[in-house]
Amino acid sequence: MLDKRSAHYLICISIACLTLASACTNNKKSDEQQTRATEQEAKMNYPETKREAIVDTLHGKEVADPYRWLEDVEGPGVKEWMRSQDDFTRDYLGKLPARDWLAKRFAQLYYIDAVGTPIRRKDRFFLYRRAANQEKYVVYYKDGEGGEEKLLLDPNTMSEDGSISLGGMIPSPDGKLVAYKLKENNADEATMYVMNVDTGETSEIDVITGAKYAYPSWMPDNSGFYYTWLPPVSDEVSTMDRPGFAEVRYHQLGADPKSDKTIIEKSGDPKTFIGAGVSRDGKYLFRYIQRGWNSTDVYYRPLDGKHDDKWLPIAEGLEAQFDLTVWKDKLYVLTNWNAPNYRVLKLDMSDPDLTKGVEIVPTREDAVLDGAQVIGERLVLNYMQKAHSKLAVHDLDGAHIRDIALPTIGATGGLSGEPDAAEAYFTFTSFTVPNQIFSTNVETGATELWAKIDIPVDPTPYKVEQVTYNSKDGTPVTMFVVTRKDIELNGETPFILYGYGGFNVSMKPYFRSHIYPWLELGGGYAVANLRGGGEYGEAWHQAGMLVNKQNVFDDFVAAAEFLIDKGYTTPEHLGISGGSNGGLLVGATMTQRPELFNAVLCAVPLLDMVRYHLSGSGKTWIPEYGSADDPEQFAAIHAYSPYHNVTAGTDYPPTLIQSADSDDRVDPSHARKFAAMLQWANPDADPMLLRIEENAGHGGGDMVSKRVEGDVDEYAFLIKHLGIDTSSLPSVEGDAESKKEGEE
Repeated sequence: MLDKRSAHYLICISIACLTLASACTNNKKSDEQQTRATEQEAKMNYPETKREAIVDTLHGKEVADPYRWLEDVEGPGVKEWMRSQDDFTRDYLGKLPARDWLAKRFAQLYYIDAVGTPIRRKDRFFLYRRAANQEKYVVYYKDGEGGEEKLLLDPNTMSEDGSISLGGMIPSPDGKLVAYKLKENNADEATMYVMNVDTGETSEIDVITGAKYAYPSWMPDNSGFYYTWLPPVSDEVSTMDRPGFAEVRYHQLGADPKSDKTIIEKSGDPKTFIGAGVSRDGKYLFRYIQRGWNSTDVYYRPLDGKHDDKWLPIAEGLEAQFDLTVWKDKLYVLTNWNAPNYRVLKLDMSDPDLTKGVEIVPTREDAVLDGAQVIGERLVLNYMQKAHSKLAVHDLDGAHIRDIALPTIGATGGLSGEPDAAEAYFTFTSFTVPNQIFSTNVETGATELWAKIDIPVDPTPYKVEQVTYNSKDGTPVTMFVVTRKDIELNGETPFILYGYGGFNVSMKPYFRSHIYPWLELGGGYAVANLRGGGEYGEAWHQAGMLVNKQNVFDDFVAAAEFLIDKGYTTPEHLGISGGSNGGLLVGATMTQRPELFNAVLCAVPLLDMVRYHLSGSGKTWIPEYGSADDPEQFAAIHAYSPYHNVTAGTDYPPTLIQSADSDDRVDPSHARKFAAMLQWANPDADPMLLRIEENAGHGGGDMVSKRVEGDVDEYAFLIKHLGIDTSSLPSVEGDAESKKEGEE
C-alpha cells in the first residue's frame, strides 16, 4: 500500500547520493600546506567565463544573476564552457597524490560479491545480486526458499556503454509477472515494461512511456495495474510545471497503453504528487495527494470494476502524513496526526473514519515510529531511537509480543515479507558492520543470518561514538563520530563532516565502504543528525524547513565547532561534504563560515535558491523550501542562497563541485553557476572546480567503475587539502581490478 517511505523516490537525493562526499578548505593554511601549494594554485588560470549585468528586482530588492546564461545547456557556448571546465578539473585532479593507491583500494572494496534482501511473492523469491566482476546488479528469481536461482534481468547486457539502467522491478502478487523500468544514463525519466517470469519474455505491447513516477500497483489476478503517468515536455507542458500534469491510469495487460483509462485527472498543481494503490485483496482502491514531505491526503472507494464512483475521504486537509495497510478488511494507519513521533490507528473498512479509529500503538517520546507492516498476521514496527533502529513484533491489536534483536547499534529499513507468511527478511548495517541479511520468523521469533557481504575491511581498529552538542539556539543535536580507537584529541586528525538536513530524511549509522580508505590513512568521519531530517520526528523536520532552514546550517556549523573545540580536528584539517539537499547544506555553510573549513565536496547541489523552482523538479520542493515568489519566504531564502552570498575577495576553502550531465531532478545549472561565481570571486586562490559526470543522473552512474573513478577524484582532493600524509601508504592485498579482468 502507501508505504511511509515510498514517496522518497521523489526526494532531491537518494541514498545512492550519500556516497558522494563533499569537503571545504579554510583560508588559513598550515606552513606545510603552503609548502605543498603548487604554482597552479597560486594562479588557477580558469577557463574564461563571461559575466553579464543581469539584475532582477524582487520584492523591492535588487538580485544580481550574472551567470544566468549558464542555465540553458543548449544556449550559445554553454556546452563548450562545460567541456573546458571539466577538462580543467580533471587535469588538476589527475596530478594529485595517492591516486593509484586509491584506485586499487576502491576497486578492491567495490568489485565484490553482493546480494540484496529477498522480495517474496507467494512461494517465489526475487533478489538483486552482483558478482565481483560485474558493473551492475542483476535480478534473479527462484521458486521456494531452496530453489535454483534463475536469471531474470541483467542490465549489464542492455547497452554496450552501460548507459541503460534498471530503475526498479515490481513483481505481481503471485510473482508470475514483473513490471520493470529502464532509464537512460541513470536519470529519473523511465519507460516501463512487463515480463512473464516463467518464459522470460517481455511484452511488446505493454510498454509504457512517461514512467518517471510510475510504481505500479497490481490487481491480485494479474489483469492489470494502476500507475502514475507523466506526459512529455511540450509547448503545453513545461518542465517546471510537468508534475501538475501527472495522471493516474489503469493499464489492462495486453492493451495498447495509449488507450489506458485515466482514473485520476491531473491536479494542475506542480507542488503536489498524486498516486493510487489497490489493496492486496483487490477490494479497495486508494488515492493519495502528497503535499511536500509533511502532508498527505488519502481517499478510497470500493473497487468493483467501475471507475466512476465517488472518492470517500479518509484524511483530508490535515497537516500530517498517513500510510495505509489493509488486511482482512481492517485498515492500519501509520500517522503523525496528533503524534509528531507517529502512532498506529486501526479502523474498519466498513467505516474508515479517523475519528473512530482505535489507537493500537501510541506515540512514544523516546523514539520515532519509522515504519509499520503487517507480516505473518503480526504488526512489525521499525522504531528509530536516537537515529538508530529498533524492531518489534506486536499482534494486530497492538499488544507487544517481542523485540527482534539486532547485532549492535545500527540501521535497518524494516522487514521484507508477506502478511500471510511468517517468514521474512531484513538487512542490518552499521558504520563498522557491512550489510548482513537476516531471516526471521515473526511467529516463533527464530532469527538467523541468511547472507552477509564480505568487504575487505578490518573494522576492529575503529570506534563509533554518538555525541551530543548544542546548536546556535541551544537545541541539542546528535552526531555519529567514527575514528581510530587510539585517536589522540590533539586537533591533528583530518576530518570529513557529512550532513543532509531536509525532506524528513534520517541519517542512520549504515555502512559506508568509501570512508575506509580515509580511515586507514588516519582520517576521521562524522555524520550530524541535523534539523530538517526525520531522526526526531515531524517537529524536528519542520524546525529545518521553510523559513526555519537556517537552523540546518547553524546545526552543521555547530557540529564543526564541536569537533574543533573537543580537539578532534582543526579548521585546516576539516572538510565538509553533502549531495543534493546536502549540496545546498555545504554551499550555504561554506559561504557563511569559510574560515571553519579547509575543503568542500559539493555534489549534484541546489545553490541558486531564488530560481530553483523554475527548473528540474523544483516546484515539487516548494513545500519544503518555500518560494522566492512569497515575500517572507524570499527574505529567508535569499539570506542563505549560496549563489547569492558569494563575496568577491573572500578566501573560500578549496571546493570540488560534482555535477551529472543527465540529472533531471536537480538542474545541473546550479553547479555551473556556483562554480562560475566562486572562480570570479577568488581567481588567484584555492581551486574552485567543476567535475561533470557523463551518462549519469542525480544518483550518479550506476556502474562500479564510475563509482571508483568518482571516489578516487574526491578523496585525492581531500587528501591534498586536508593534510593526509601519503609518504607511506598501506599495502593493498590483491589488485581487485586485475582479478576482475582475469575473471572476465
